[in-house]
Amino acid sequence: MDKFSAMRAFVRVVEAGNFTKAADSVGVPKGQMSRLVLLLEKELKTQLLNRTTRRVTVTADGAAYYERAVRLLDELDELESSLSRAKAAPRGRLRVDAPSAIASLILIPALPDFRARYPDIHVDVGVSDKPVDLIGENVDCVLRAGEIADPSLVARRIAEIDRIVCASPTYLARHGVPQHPSDLESDRHHAISYFSHGSERLTYVLQRGAEQYEVHARSSVAVNDSGAMLAGGLAGLGIARTAPFMAAPHLAAGTLTAVLPEWSAGAWPLYVVYPPHRHVSVKLRVFIDWVAELCARTLKAPRVRP
Repeated sequence: MDKFSAMRAFVRVVEAGNFTKAADSVGVPKGQMSRLVLLLEKELKTQLLNRTTRRVTVTADGAAYYERAVRLLDELDELESSLSRAKAAPRGRLRVDAPSAIASLILIPALPDFRARYPDIHVDVGVSDKPVDLIGENVDCVLRAGEIADPSLVARRIAEIDRIVCASPTYLARHGVPQHPSDLESDRHHAISYFSHGSERLTYVLQRGAEQYEVHARSSVAVNDSGAMLAGGLAGLGIARTAPFMAAPHLAAGTLTAVLPEWSAGAWPLYVVYPPHRHVSVKLRVFIDWVAELCARTLKAPRVRP
């Protein structure tokens, strides 16, 4: 028995919660994963897992063994990563996940630069605006906008996403150009709102210097995706709140117009997030540093002129 392979299999099963997820996350058959853990239990002469048809839980011995195994495997990875060859040329597969707008408009267009620097790192990019189970899906890191709800995750703040308010010229010709945030609350205007988890519709908060105004505009359309918000603005459905990096080509083409440009529509922090108790390999470390520099540079919002 390869004890380190069995140990890694056991750790993956504990973190994923069942054999199927653990096997899928590392691309091996479920039977192989189960066999490795059984051999490990036989070698140790103790039961590490309680098995049911849907989920596994650790025994008391299993919990103690897991804590020591994680530390040992992390030290082994650190030892391997510290070799000069690994430092000079990090290699391997890296699974990252990012929101659709950031993936399509920022991350993927810049990947040729990352690939040129680190040609031996293969990057799998998952594109999703929904939360990802980092451990269960074996994801190395994710980019996420907004505050991180799970305090157990490691989150590094890398940039801020400024937001602006805009609308299509057709909409403004029909409903008029707002001169103050209070104008958005009149019967003439509609705002495209954003709902969170299918329920709460979030209001717009606009700020100019020390002055702040919470807009309670009429809304007949709500979305839960930044790309859909932009599409709604382009379609003339109402006033839309979006990021300058998404709106820039449409502002330049004249298909969108900045509304109340002297007012800020707020900013969302952008984090790179990775699981706790997980060794930060060289390949992950260089990617985090690279994407942090990329986003800090790219997301610096230029002043939007009327």
